[in-house]
Amino acid sequence: MRLYKVFNRHIRMRNPDALIPVPVSKARLKRRGYNQAGLLAAELGKLTGIPVRNDYISRIRDTPALKKLGRRQRQKNLKKAFKITGNDVKLKTIMVIDDIFTTGSTMDEISSVCKDAGVEKVYFLTVAAAGVI
Repeated sequence: MRLYKVFNRHIRMRNPDALIPVPVSKARLKRRGYNQAGLLAAELGKLTGIPVRNDYISRIRDTPALKKLGRRQRQKNLKKAFKITGNDVKLKTIMVIDDIFTTGSTMDEISSVCKDAGVEKVYFLTVAAAGVI
């Protein structure tokens, strides 16, 4: 996996307690049949030996696709879209995995929710980055 080859050192330097894929809503998961961030996290977890926590954070609102929204709309759209659901084990350092980084709105909201739950360090790893036109 190319992502592992490129970022293995980066991941290990941060020493995360868990890899956390950005969750999709239940409706989107049903339509699509998979969570691309979950697939990436699962493969990285196998290669690094770092546990993957699919249950740690949930998307509690089915938000519209972000690719159609501008920066401010994205931020507003994601407010209160995520919730910590698997807080049985205290995680101090996590690495959130996503498929694409555009404006950072998803990462900002997830980071805020995780920090509020007591996570000390939140790192992110995405496959691609794109700008909003």
